[in-house]
Amino acid sequence: MSTNNSIIKQKSFQFAVRIVKLYKHIVEKKKEFVLSKQLLRSGTSIGANVREAHNAESDADFIHKLSIAQKECDESLYWLELLKETEYLTELKYSAMAKDCTEVLKILNSFNFNHETKKENRIIPLANFLYLIIHN
Repeated sequence: MSTNNSIIKQKSFQFAVRIVKLYKHIVEKKKEFVLSKQLLRSGTSIGANVREAHNAESDADFIHKLSIAQKECDESLYWLELLKETEYLTELKYSAMAKDCTEVLKILNSFNFNHETKKENRIIPLANFLYLIIHN
């Protein structure tokens, strides 16, 4: 990745790499296949949707892709917590992964894609702001 990529693109990609490595560990060492596959899907989807937002066809599409990334990030936190509570993840591994995931989620949450923002026709200024963040 070039250094010109945005923070959210970098962090979501780095998180996806960690998710893939964690998935491989859980499958190989713990022999758990269902919950870890859910985590793999949601955890790698975050960065994919951020990348798709970069190539959005419209402002609405741009916001929609980042909204999906936000939801996938929150879902990843759920699977991480469930894996910890069912003793497939140690507290230490969970804490490290949850910290990274929460950091990505906070960045995505800072974009504030709530219904009121859309309803009050603030999509275009918000989309322009987000466009600048993603493309810088």
